[in-house]
Amino acid sequence: MRAATRVDPGAALAPLAAAAALLAASPAAADEPRSATEPRLMVETGEITSVIDAFDDGDNFDLNFSFGFEHASKSAKIRRETSIAAPGLSTGGYTSNLLNVASYSEATSKFNMRLDVGVYRDLALYLRMPLILSHSRELTDLDGSAAHQAVALAGAPGEQLFSLPFTSPNRSGIEYLAVGVDVNIMNQARDRTKPTWLFGIEGRFPVSEPMHACTETPKSGQVKCADPSDINRNGQTDLPFEGERMAQREPGVGRGTIGLEVHTYLSKRIKYVEPYGGFKALFEFHQESSDYGLTDLQTSLVNHPPLVGSVMLGLMVIPWENREKFTGLTFDLRFTGEYHSEGRDYSELFDALGSSDAGTLRQPQWAAFRANEAHNVAACRNGNPSACAPSVIDQGSQRTYFTGLSDVQPYGSYRGSASVTWRAAELVKFQLGVGFRHDQGHGIGGDQPCNSQYKSDIGAAGPCRRQNDDGSFTVTGSPNPNYRPTINAIGRRFYVNDSNTFDIFASGTFMF
Repeated sequence: MRAATRVDPGAALAPLAAAAALLAASPAAADEPRSATEPRLMVETGEITSVIDAFDDGDNFDLNFSFGFEHASKSAKIRRETSIAAPGLSTGGYTSNLLNVASYSEATSKFNMRLDVGVYRDLALYLRMPLILSHSRELTDLDGSAAHQAVALAGAPGEQLFSLPFTSPNRSGIEYLAVGVDVNIMNQARDRTKPTWLFGIEGRFPVSEPMHACTETPKSGQVKCADPSDINRNGQTDLPFEGERMAQREPGVGRGTIGLEVHTYLSKRIKYVEPYGGFKALFEFHQESSDYGLTDLQTSLVNHPPLVGSVMLGLMVIPWENREKFTGLTFDLRFTGEYHSEGRDYSELFDALGSSDAGTLRQPQWAAFRANEAHNVAACRNGNPSACAPSVIDQGSQRTYFTGLSDVQPYGSYRGSASVTWRAAELVKFQLGVGFRHDQGHGIGGDQPCNSQYKSDIGAAGPCRRQNDDGSFTVTGSPNPNYRPTINAIGRRFYVNDSNTFDIFASGTFMF
């Protein structure tokens, strides 16, 4: 009788289970040590958040040198307030800002240089220096405005502020020198679970002559770039109340300010795309040696440059890369929105108004008023006009002259750009791109006649007062010495509309 054999199913499957376990365990073996130069696929930071460093694994020092060219072409329409009753302008005494004045065009070519030096891990210092090769401005006819410029550009009766066409001199030179520091607070290349977060601060320092209002075609006997205190623009001190700095000036290219920029950007690479966003703010502080200093008075309403804040959103697409050879291609689509606060700035009419020979702009205004010692209500009622005003001009105070800088009202700007970056080799990359920017319409002559912050002294009030029924006065403020009725009064102010800028840019970077 044959004995029965019992087979254990678990024992029969044991060799198969052991083989499966061996195969499954092999991929989980410990990783081999990674070389410091071995590429880390799909975790490198994009251009916007990239910070070179030093004392890193196998790389004790990094230095990048970049150079680039940028050309921007801007066009805008200059209009003015009017109450002229005509089709397309105004009716019923209403004041509109539809009077055509001029077509504005501007062209700027720059050569940009930048040096980045790694200091420590994810920490770098950098220097930037934009060199303006050419900056030109021109005002020409806008839909027939040149034929009626005596109306569109009227100042006081019988006075014209400037003539069309108007051409500014060509400007060139170093715009500023920037020194900054960037740091990656987080870095996806070091911890792929986190995004890359960059924070930086940049200081901008003037190294060139500040811009001065000039004309390329001065009238006979006048100079191109007259000092603001040269009332008749002939380069000589030959009239009462003229200043002493009569030497002809250079057009200049700088802004006459010291800038502080704060920026922060955040990005996260997800395989072949890297979305990013960030913020930037630019604060400028004017130099007393620039034309800002001529109007920096206590009762001035606005004498600071505008604050510029920016928000940025974008997407980098990496369709191809060969990390073993350190080559690749990146497309960058970006949108930037900017807010420009109210501030005194170099507007589109800076040269045209600042180089005007119109008396209402050239004659000085005094910085303060004083109490009228002859003020007497009874004498005023008896026909003595000198006794009526409680305050009169203090001719011992500082004289203020119009420089061309004007109170620019707040506005927003929107810019879209597209660029491509080609990493040609481990130590070389190139970029090429285009951009388009639109500025919202805004006023460029917003000075008010009175500063309501100073209204405690009737003697210093000048015309900033209201007479009550009993003959007494209520102070409403102190006179703004920068107020010029021919360009700042309601019905006389200028505006900028349809402002568009197209730009192209290219750069190359060498990495050491």
